[in-house]
Amino acid sequence: MPATDLEQIVSLCKRRGFVFQSADIYGGFRSTYDYGPLGSLLLRNVKEAWVRSMVQQRDDVVLIDAAILSPPQVWQASGHLANFSDPLVDCTECKQRFRLDKLDDPDVCPNCKSTGSFTEAREFNLMFKTQAGPVEGTGADAYLRPETAQGMFTNFSNVLQTSRKKPPFGIAQVGKSFRNEITPQNWIFRTREFEQMEMEFFVPPAESAHWYEYWCNERFNWYVELGIPAEMLQLRPHGADELSHYSIGTSDVEFLFPWGFDELEGIAQRSDYDLKQHAEHSGEKLDYFDPQTNERYVPFVVEPAAGATRTMAAFLLAAYDEDEVNGEARTLLRLHPRLAPYKVAVLPLSKKDTLTPLAHEVRNLLAERYMVDYDETQNIGKRYRRQDEIGTPLAVTVDFDSLDDQAVTVRDRDTTEQVRVPIADLVATIEDRLGF
Repeated sequence: MPATDLEQIVSLCKRRGFVFQSADIYGGFRSTYDYGPLGSLLLRNVKEAWVRSMVQQRDDVVLIDAAILSPPQVWQASGHLANFSDPLVDCTECKQRFRLDKLDDPDVCPNCKSTGSFTEAREFNLMFKTQAGPVEGTGADAYLRPETAQGMFTNFSNVLQTSRKKPPFGIAQVGKSFRNEITPQNWIFRTREFEQMEMEFFVPPAESAHWYEYWCNERFNWYVELGIPAEMLQLRPHGADELSHYSIGTSDVEFLFPWGFDELEGIAQRSDYDLKQHAEHSGEKLDYFDPQTNERYVPFVVEPAAGATRTMAAFLLAAYDEDEVNGEARTLLRLHPRLAPYKVAVLPLSKKDTLTPLAHEVRNLLAERYMVDYDETQNIGKRYRRQDEIGTPLAVTVDFDSLDDQAVTVRDRDTTEQVRVPIADLVATIEDRLGF
């Protein structure tokens, strides 16, 4: 069954090399994490699965990679300088700091339980500010982007002209964002440095409601298709008091985390706010002329925006399982094959020189197509358990019989079933079992 305690996943991820505390040898740097050998592969696979679904398998979405640093004019136009802030309060008793809008009781400190000890709320802008220039204090102000969206809006005309797309069409981007969160929490769910997977879908104004509903359904189903049980997800429309300044309608895809349902992805109807704002502040036209209708209009935008790192956490929590094999307890990650860090493990039964050359041949054969782990330490049972725990769907065992019959044993992670397969048929067998 899926993990019900966050510590189950946090412990596994540190033990097996998915996620480490950043600057751990110096005591750690709060709310920043390093993704280890397995975590970096898993995170990459999450992003690639998103690009595959949102760009590769469609003909109406293109991919860009915009700069992380940008000038103040971008954020003035977008409203982030004025509106991208959280209400901050301090407890005068325990000196802890909190977001006022996240307190269960705005008069009671959740840490020390004192009443009436909060300071007056003050707005705290979440953007990281820096300077671009060779001499400290003399450069131009610049900001680390708090979202990837604005690079897609500022490149609207560039993409329109070079891609020859026309509405409805989308611009997608995957990349890092930075927010100086007041209360980062829950491991990699809310951090100050994170990765986003966003798409701005530009549509004729009259089609905005249709595409909003379409993308709500598409994005919900994406998580289900990659292995999250539907009962662990919900699509929650925002109330009027929750809507951002640019939104005329927003729904969140929420996942059942150990602390309750929380946001994985927001799908927003951003209207024509962003393009009009950037057109006004830049002096450049950001509209579309339809030669068929002889109409010029500013497209409306529907934006699916997901957090890659928190999505990775959700996939890990949903995939976690414990069962029993041959009377022994087993921990495993039932990750979808497209997400699993390694697709196949090659396990020689012995480290003897008589066997390892063939094992390496098998590894190299599979590595042309798949990410492969090669493991020859400890007994075969412990190696199977290790691969189960990191989510590897298939294990290929090369034994001494393999030298004679030129066949190997393929073991399934989920069922533990084993079949003998000729090496000549191995790639085709793996393809059939994985689905790609």
